[in-house]
Amino acid sequence: MKKLNKVAVLFAAVALAGPALASHHGAGAAAAVTVNNWRATDGTVWRNGTNELCWRNAGWTPATAAVGCDGAIVPKPAPAPAPAPAPAPVAVPAPAPAPAPVPAPVPVPIKATFDANVFFDFDRSVLRPEGRAKLDELVAKVAGINLEVIIAVGHTDSIGSLAYNQALSVRRADAVRSYLVRRGIDNARIYTEGRGETQPVADNATRQGRAQNRRVEIEVVGTRAPARAATPAPAR
Repeated sequence: MKKLNKVAVLFAAVALAGPALASHHGAGAAAAVTVNNWRATDGTVWRNGTNELCWRNAGWTPATAAVGCDGAIVPKPAPAPAPAPAPAPVAVPAPAPAPAPVPAPVPVPIKATFDANVFFDFDRSVLRPEGRAKLDELVAKVAGINLEVIIAVGHTDSIGSLAYNQALSVRRADAVRSYLVRRGIDNARIYTEGRGETQPVADNATRQGRAQNRRVEIEVVGTRAPARAATPAPAR
């Protein structure tokens, strides 16, 4: 107990001596005291048993506190910088709609049978004006399609020999081809054939039946291009 009293008296004496020494040695000595926390002989600041607080001497002020002591005056860490703003989302354009599938070309069959008396005089193979007019109509229809082939087949009635009628039907079919070529149809797209009297469509025993058998059959094979979609008018 006496030893503890002596230590307390020693601390008090040192505390009282601090101001006295400062007044005795002048302002220069006072300036030399920059830390007013008790230090050990090795210069480290004395701390309490839990190492949380530092012992202060009689001259302690917040300005002369040891660095790291007295939490109230420990410099506060600089605030963390504010996080950078998140980049604005990049607008992703909506994918363009898939183009509508192109419809497949539509087959366009055209088949017509003409009375040979309209095309030719009796027992002749030279086209009459009426026959040329019918072929002009056909050319106009062909212009709107992708032409593949035109087939022209000549037929006759049973009057005359089989060989004669066969040759006559071929000459009439060839006359049709020659006119179509002059009207701009590719010759390679035209097929002709004569079948004479071998394929009647009526009875050759009657005048009316023979008239029906004297005929020219024309067939057109092609495809029609798909129609283009109408372009919308610009907004005003």
